[in-house]
Amino acid sequence: MATNLKEGKNGVKSAARSVPAISPMKDSPAVERALSRSKLYLLLSWAYLYPEDDEFLDYVQSGEFVEDGRAALESLRSVLDSDLSEDAMESLDKIEAHLSEIEHWSSSEGINWKVQDLRDEHRRVFSNVIALDCPPYETLFGNDHVFGQSYVMGDISGFYTAFGLQLSQDIHERLDHLAVELEFLHFLAYKESYALCHDGKEKIKTVIDAEKKFVKEHVGRWVPLFAGMLKIKADYGFYKSIADFTSAWVNFEIHFLAVSPQPYSETDYRPANFVNPEGQSFECGAQDKGNELSLLMNEVGAQEFLDKGKQDSGQSGTA
Repeated sequence: MATNLKEGKNGVKSAARSVPAISPMKDSPAVERALSRSKLYLLLSWAYLYPEDDEFLDYVQSGEFVEDGRAALESLRSVLDSDLSEDAMESLDKIEAHLSEIEHWSSSEGINWKVQDLRDEHRRVFSNVIALDCPPYETLFGNDHVFGQSYVMGDISGFYTAFGLQLSQDIHERLDHLAVELEFLHFLAYKESYALCHDGKEKIKTVIDAEKKFVKEHVGRWVPLFAGMLKIKADYGFYKSIADFTSAWVNFEIHFLAVSPQPYSETDYRPANFVNPEGQSFECGAQDKGNELSLLMNEVGAQEFLDKGKQDSGQSGTA
């Protein structure tokens, strides 16, 4: 499967699905928890990408998507602390049910689908331009002005840069797309497992703190509302089950990481508007302009925001 993020000049490998041997702590519950969470994030990230080829549909139709999800879920359950909240455990039960829904869909309706059918369904739900009733882009939530979008985009970019990551040129999505954000959390959880085996407490804390902060300030704020919108828009089938899966998983992570995001409500969904001198307005980001990071950053003013931050702090060079 394609990946959204790639290692930067000074970065480390993202989307590490070919997991190396990590003894001497490979059986540690903490490592197992991190690897299981990493896998579940990755499965959801793949589900939101536009299907460029047959690979993802084959993965679902073969039953491997559900098998991998159940294996990660079972592994996670086996190493969870007993004091985890009832709400968090109920979220895992819901995920199990949603995986069964996906299994039923893939063995009935989905088994006869071709990749074009999945593409058509993806377009129906998300559309080729940003679907304003179900947009998988964080900056369209909670920001009623382009400068609000600029700040959020800059903050997201800062997270990626801090870990040496940048958008892959192979994926035609923005850095605030849900698939990209989920893959970033997949990367962090995997990096946590590696740090537990090879690094000291300071690096482990750095990674876990990043997970908590990104869920609290980003994913935990907009994804619950988005998932509800997606459930309504999809109405049935694969993406409806993915919406439910996403909602339950983010709820689990909020409890597991012990963070308290301030989730957006329906009244917070206000795509930013530009107003020109003649009084005409148009919605920011209503056109999909591809995957050129510099274009996207400039489009919302994020590059200027980052450059100003570097000047104010006296920083230079790359993270």
